[in-house]
Amino acid sequence: MAIPTNGDSMPRLSDLIAVMEGLGYGTDDQGLLFSLNAHLWRTMVPLVLYGTPEQRERYPPGLADGTLIGANASTEPEAGSDIYAMKTSARPAEGGYFLNGTKTYITSAPVADLMVVYATLDEKAGPLGITAFLVEADTPGVQGSSAFDKMGLRTAAMGLIDLRGCWVADSAVLGRPGRGSQVFESAMEYERGSILAACLGVMRRQVEKAVDHARRRQQFGQPIGKFQAVSHRIADMKVRLDAARALVQRIGELKDQGESATLEAAVAKLFVSEAYVQSSLDAVRLQGAKGYLSENPESWQLRDAIGSLLYSGTSDIQHNIIARELGL
Repeated sequence: MAIPTNGDSMPRLSDLIAVMEGLGYGTDDQGLLFSLNAHLWRTMVPLVLYGTPEQRERYPPGLADGTLIGANASTEPEAGSDIYAMKTSARPAEGGYFLNGTKTYITSAPVADLMVVYATLDEKAGPLGITAFLVEADTPGVQGSSAFDKMGLRTAAMGLIDLRGCWVADSAVLGRPGRGSQVFESAMEYERGSILAACLGVMRRQVEKAVDHARRRQQFGQPIGKFQAVSHRIADMKVRLDAARALVQRIGELKDQGESATLEAAVAKLFVSEAYVQSSLDAVRLQGAKGYLSENPESWQLRDAIGSLLYSGTSDIQHNIIARELGL
């Protein structure tokens, strides 16, 4: 699939969502897919939507072919859900800006080549002071950490980024000075609605494996699928999958039509993440003691799924966004 540069339009989001579900279905390595999603929605999309012709000429080809790894540097030790409370500063200097601050829990930080860094020109201005910058990892003043040890998504390298007297030129600004919140929110709309598309593929595999297991596993002289407690659990897994897919696909349809999907993205993020965790837990329970073993895929999936309740905005934050969009 071609990645747009030099003024081309975005690919159809519906197509990208379908690709992500297929990848989720085809691999157990959800850490890899999580990193790919962060790279796509939080680095590539902002460049496509807000990059200058020069920026779009320089970076997207490498981000598309894997030569460059992208990272989004927004979260800070004291600015996670309250993202616009960030302390990282951008001080204007001749021909550019000096960046100072710390970003943490940054996906791909230990291996990134290019980062979209958010910093504030005026902390008192809140969202109106935020500016997005394109910062190459080898820029003087940038220091990364080793990868954090996580309970799930273990192949996704997550770490910390320190910016100490990091000078970037005016040409590194992504979008406009003081309009970084627009860049951030646009990327988040795409990510919230689409990052869990890969999880749909996992949920589809879970249903198929659960059905197969329930047909083959014998207890008390019959397949366990004949017991209503088991069959109903699998039926619930199927309902969650179909409902989750419809919510994610709705976002693709809206964005392909050029419409806003802020409310729909929050609804999808909330429902799909909660459904993913519940179906992953059901998959473990259906396997019994075997499902509890560390080397069992069902236990990996459950640990990976728990992360979906946290990344791209917690379930509590999604509730807040939904309520706000409803005028409450």
